[in-house]
Amino acid sequence: MLDTAAKLADPDAVFVTLVRAHHDLSPEESRRLDAALVLLLANHIGDAAVLEQAIEHARRAVCAPTGATEDQGTPP
Repeated sequence: MLDTAAKLADPDAVFVTLVRAHHDLSPEESRRLDAALVLLLANHIGDAAVLEQAIEHARRAVCAPTGATEDQGTPP
């Protein structure tokens, strides 16, 4: 089961790290970095059912109508 409870001690620092990882990359390199990171983390999770839940959760967050009030899928 997908656990979406916050676990990061400093989520802002993690966000800064992710932004910095994209510094000086072209848009294509940035997309490739994101894809490589997703694949590494998916492998780390190692559970296809959990990954499917995460994908659905993320899609709902991205596709949520503007002004939606339900949980918008904040990344873990």
